[in-house]
Amino acid sequence: MFDIGFTELLLVGLVALVVLGPERLPGAVRTASLWIGRIKRSFNSIKAEVEREIGADEIRRQLHNERILELEREMNAMKQDILGTGNGTSPPAESSAKPTAEATPSVQDKNPQP
Repeated sequence: MFDIGFTELLLVGLVALVVLGPERLPGAVRTASLWIGRIKRSFNSIKAEVEREIGADEIRRQLHNERILELEREMNAMKQDILGTGNGTSPPAESSAKPTAEATPSVQDKNPQP
């Protein structure tokens, strides 16, 4: 998050030692660390509450399900195009049944071997 290196921390520590003095520095560090911990905990709890409110998990599931339904529609459209009903509507009732072996020629029938 913040790009604070060791030298920057050392400089802040030295300035705090000079400004506060050795007697008050441990108490100031303890107080600052307590406040930072409280702020972090509050931020994390607020973040978790907001995620629960907007239902991030539910939205992700819905998007995933919608994508699956979209793929299924595309597959059905391609299937209809292959069957020859490329007008985008559902195939007629008689062509919705599975074709029988007698009704559809096999690949071997189309290309007879000599």
